[in-house]
Amino acid sequence: MKIFRLFILVSLLFLAAGCVSKNSYQQKVNEAELLGEDVSRLTATAAELRQDKLVLQADLATLNSRLVDVLQQNSRLQRDLLVATATQERQEGNLSLHQQRIDSLQSQLADMQQTNEHLLATIEELNLALEKERIAREARLAQVRHTYEELVDALEEEIKRGELTISNLEGKLTVNLLNQILFASGDTRLREEGKSVLKNLGDVLNRFPERALQIAGHTDNVPISPALREQFPSNWELSTARATSVIQFLQQEAGLPGNRMIAAGFGEYQPIADNRTPEGRAQNRRIEILLVPLESGLTD
Repeated sequence: MKIFRLFILVSLLFLAAGCVSKNSYQQKVNEAELLGEDVSRLTATAAELRQDKLVLQADLATLNSRLVDVLQQNSRLQRDLLVATATQERQEGNLSLHQQRIDSLQSQLADMQQTNEHLLATIEELNLALEKERIAREARLAQVRHTYEELVDALEEEIKRGELTISNLEGKLTVNLLNQILFASGDTRLREEGKSVLKNLGDVLNRFPERALQIAGHTDNVPISPALREQFPSNWELSTARATSVIQFLQQEAGLPGNRMIAAGFGEYQPIADNRTPEGRAQNRRIEILLVPLESGLTD
């Protein structure tokens, strides 16, 4: 809810300003939409955590119920033992039979005690697992939030100029760059303006050596023109080639190690806006840099 109220406040401030440029206004609208998606994803994640907690709590309740039953049975056996002992004293002639009964009851009591201890240990393990998972999830979310805040602070000027945006969806951080800043139409060579933005971005990304980077190219749904079709048969080839150009620049000019990066091309198949409008197609033509934990992001 705090993120949502922040989103409403930012939106009102933009409406009150009344004199921002069209590019800045569109950038803020995009950021607002991304923040709204963040809220939805985080809400879904919170719901999943609550569901996991309910399942564990249900298991714990079942074990507690079983423990109560065992303790009640234990109590009954102890009463039986007392009765058998008293009967033994009164019936000397049946001493052997009563001794067998007592031995049997004592054996059952030992079994019940062992079962009690096992149930108590299982309950303790469930409690520890639940607490460990809660702590781990909170730590992961805190680390992602911290990295997100560092990125936003370090790239504040680039964000203000509308050169890139940063989003945090389901614990994954993504830096989004529009192709119009990086590439000319139908080209995979970086523009000078794009090189400047990527150099600044690369310097910042070097601060997070524990993060792997997936550089993904995306296009709109407009088919490749006949003049370019020999070089790029489809938007898949074009998007992959542009992602590779970005990786090569980050490695050669920003010093990012190659074992932290992977190139991917998604073509037109993961749009974030409506391809039926020029504005939507412009948003879909983009480079996304996804930051994930190094151990889970790339394989040797």
